[in-house]
Amino acid sequence: MIRLNDIEVKFGDFTALHDINVHVKEGEFFTFLGPSGCGKTTTLRTLTGFIEPVKGTVVADGKDITHLPIEDRNIGIVFQSYALFPTMTVYDNIAFGLKIKKLKKKEIDSKVREIARKVDLSDEQLAKAVSQLSGGQQQRVAIARALVTNPAIICMDEPLSNLDAKLRVQLRNELKKMQEDFGITTIYVTHDQEEALTLSDRIAVFNKGVIEQIGTPNEVYNHSATEFVCNFIGDINRLSDEVVEKLNQHGAGLNVGDHNYIRLERLHVNTVPKAVEVALNGCVEKREYYGLYIKYYVNLGSQMIKVIEKNDGVNIYEAGQTVKIVINPGDVMAYPAGEQEVDA
Repeated sequence: MIRLNDIEVKFGDFTALHDINVHVKEGEFFTFLGPSGCGKTTTLRTLTGFIEPVKGTVVADGKDITHLPIEDRNIGIVFQSYALFPTMTVYDNIAFGLKIKKLKKKEIDSKVREIARKVDLSDEQLAKAVSQLSGGQQQRVAIARALVTNPAIICMDEPLSNLDAKLRVQLRNELKKMQEDFGITTIYVTHDQEEALTLSDRIAVFNKGVIEQIGTPNEVYNHSATEFVCNFIGDINRLSDEVVEKLNQHGAGLNVGDHNYIRLERLHVNTVPKAVEVALNGCVEKREYYGLYIKYYVNLGSQMIKVIEKNDGVNIYEAGQTVKIVINPGDVMAYPAGEQEVDA
């Protein structure tokens, strides 16, 4: 559906994107994820036509659109700021693209009202000025405006970043359902790992103008291809060489000196070790109670390690209590020391 082939983008002497290669399937929710300045928005702007690459091609539905004007690409865009016309009504905002295409008034009215129903905007809201709407409602208007022209692709640049945390979670769920209902190919840009993991079919993780990994949420989280991805996606423990040596005493086979990591939820407190698991003695320094789960900070002597345990309401450990941390060495992700600089 969408192919970015060997894309390179420069701003003067600065190379913003290095050999970007992406293949997005039809109907896929594909996310560009990474920290600020990593190249994800530049890649999106190259796809949509705001930036022209110095090298490489942009292909959509088998057609080379690298040098095609923005308005001829059949791509809907939802900007971070929504870029709505605040003094115009919601109806006129949604109808704007259809008027540019010079559709008949009756056809415009039919399309506007149909798309408004699909994104849960009422007739009453259609008559209001955009400035009278809440942030969540404005987001729906921006999505409706992007979808009303029936684009083959919709691109969203951090569309939830301006909303409060509770509304972000609510609209995240609505956004995914909407995308599934429409079945439209979606490119989504975010720096929020949780957002990417929740929404995406696949994720491209960006760092300093290159893609470190492309994979499903499970692949990038549990099988991180690089040390940068391992650090950037979610919370994680880096194991000290002393802990690695203790694991190796039980046949773990890890290399001391490598950078060895394990996810918080892969560790367990005071469970009975299975044949492949190793139990290490530690002391609870503190705990954080989240209701559904509890995060423990456990001192193993050579390092502090974080553990997330499901809250069963019974086995709750206090600061100062001695515990055993159970580790499966197979859950450790190892990366050669000096392989790359990590600045997650």
